[in-house]
Amino acid sequence: MLFKRFYDDKLAQASYLVGCARTGEAIVVDPNRDIEPYLEAAGAEGVRITAVTETHIHADFVSGLRELAARTGARAYLSDAGDADWKYGFAAEIGARLLRDGDTFMVGNVRFEAIHTPGHTPEHLSFLVTDTAVAGSPMGIFSGDFVFVGDVGRPDLLEKAAQVARTAEPGARTLFRSLQRFKSLPDHLQLWPGHGAGSACGKGLSAVPQSTVGYEKLFNWALTVADEDEFVRQVLAGQPEPPKYFAEMKRINKLGPRVLGGFPRPARLAADRLGGLLASGAVVVDLRPAQAYAEGHVPGTINLPLNRSFNTWAGWLLPYDRDLYLLADARTRPGAVDEAARDLAMVGLDRIAGWFDHDALDAWRERHGLETVEQITPAELAALKAHHGEVAVVDVRGRSEWEAGHLPGVPNLPLGYLPDRLDEIPTDRPVVLHCQGGGRSSIGASLLLARGVKKVRNLSGGYAAWQAAGLPTERGPEPTEAS
Repeated sequence: MLFKRFYDDKLAQASYLVGCARTGEAIVVDPNRDIEPYLEAAGAEGVRITAVTETHIHADFVSGLRELAARTGARAYLSDAGDADWKYGFAAEIGARLLRDGDTFMVGNVRFEAIHTPGHTPEHLSFLVTDTAVAGSPMGIFSGDFVFVGDVGRPDLLEKAAQVARTAEPGARTLFRSLQRFKSLPDHLQLWPGHGAGSACGKGLSAVPQSTVGYEKLFNWALTVADEDEFVRQVLAGQPEPPKYFAEMKRINKLGPRVLGGFPRPARLAADRLGGLLASGAVVVDLRPAQAYAEGHVPGTINLPLNRSFNTWAGWLLPYDRDLYLLADARTRPGAVDEAARDLAMVGLDRIAGWFDHDALDAWRERHGLETVEQITPAELAALKAHHGEVAVVDVRGRSEWEAGHLPGVPNLPLGYLPDRLDEIPTDRPVVLHCQGGGRSSIGASLLLARGVKKVRNLSGGYAAWQAAGLPTERGPEPTEAS
């Protein structure tokens, strides 16, 4: 049996190629939209991708199942274990075989057995894998977003992301029952999860790439809680805010993602077009690092640095129903546009209408001058806060971070919700944004500036620098308004 793991750092997402060396057949499990690595790996191993499957309807990235099936002619295997709201709308179109609990299929000499493991989502399947050429029982399990290394899939996404009311607690109880079944599996089984540390599909995922069922029984917190009510309380507590784009991903992946045939490169646009696009309200994303943006940027652009968090914040903050334009500096990062186009497509943002290079930035500097983002140190902010009313401070970290400790009297407005809650930002005095280290608040400052809130500053070093300076913090009820 051939086995290869793929990992996308920005999505914190794992997918797998499993092949049979004797027959030359292979399957991809939980593919993302960038299918070239699977094709290249199959070619290098001398196998053909004849099957493709996924554990559930994904919420955090666009599935590559349909793309891969179209390119290779592979047979798709999809869950039929959910209710009417959790069926694949394109299954019949691509001739997929639908699976329920206990169903099996073969890829060469490798047997896959579907196990219904609901809780994270109603239709979720895990797959027991047996190499029948050498064994009569399974060697491992593809657990998808059911069981991770050190954690389990969150059961609250239906309620928080898909806006299906009163589903979080029932989902948690369903997940608890699925875990009791998981505990009956043999300890020696390898565990191959769908995500690692950094994914919003759980709250405490390990960076370790794989585990065993036995190890998770001993050390995964969710498998050591015997009381159902206590498990429900713990699994629902402290979950991070689910990105708003998760609901869009569910819709896309349920109905069937558009087949791209590769990631097209957007056209480079003439520098003199930038002003007209901004004047018309176009969304222009500056891909440069936060420091470069702060030192000088074109007014009206928003800054999403092309780093590990780019996909997440793009999905959170960019519109799916409008054209997008990119601004890069190919002198300092030649491949930025291709990388950004790929990353945006991975979360379903396909409408990239063009991009501007450094000449657009240089031309704007010469004709109009660039806008800056003022930075403020913890000591300077502390002095301003001593004079009540001179400055408004907003913490753009996640709720659980805020609850663990925050600046005295400072409200929490997570970055992902900032565009929808602009009415909570004071306009009668300067506003200082902060996060843990300065990255998210830099994005937030660019959003406010682009929306016309001009007296914006960014706390240099964020909450970590404030703490390091020995300045006061508190825990407790959130203030009702910015202060």
